[in-house]
Amino acid sequence: MDRDGLAEFLRVRREALQPADVGLPAGLRRRTPGLRREEVASLATMSTDYYTRLEQGRGPRPSRPVLTGLARALRLSDEERDHLFRLAGEQPGPPPGPPAEVRSGVLRMLARLDVPGWARSPTRRSGCST
Repeated sequence: MDRDGLAEFLRVRREALQPADVGLPAGLRRRTPGLRREEVASLATMSTDYYTRLEQGRGPRPSRPVLTGLARALRLSDEERDHLFRLAGEQPGPPPGPPAEVRSGVLRMLARLDVPGWARSPTRRSGCST
């Protein structure tokens, strides 16, 4: 487990998100860039103390469910999620649910059409118009 790398990654990703990105009100006084630690902890369904220890490089090795919650809370891409798992010393495994992005072959096919197109999975919609 790379504690320092994990701590840095969590901090950078937390600071990159704005409250509106995750459906939270901005509030009047924000002394920190991005989300607050307690906001990330709540979104990831973990205690603020545990998240704080992880971000400070003092926490124990997080479990796979904790990492999955953090990836969801921080709105990580599939590549960022894999990186998070590797920093924690875990094998990434497949992301939950259908892919977040439309495959490149589908995008190329839509681009060749002379009409607007829409790619959709049974459970999640990913729009793409040409």
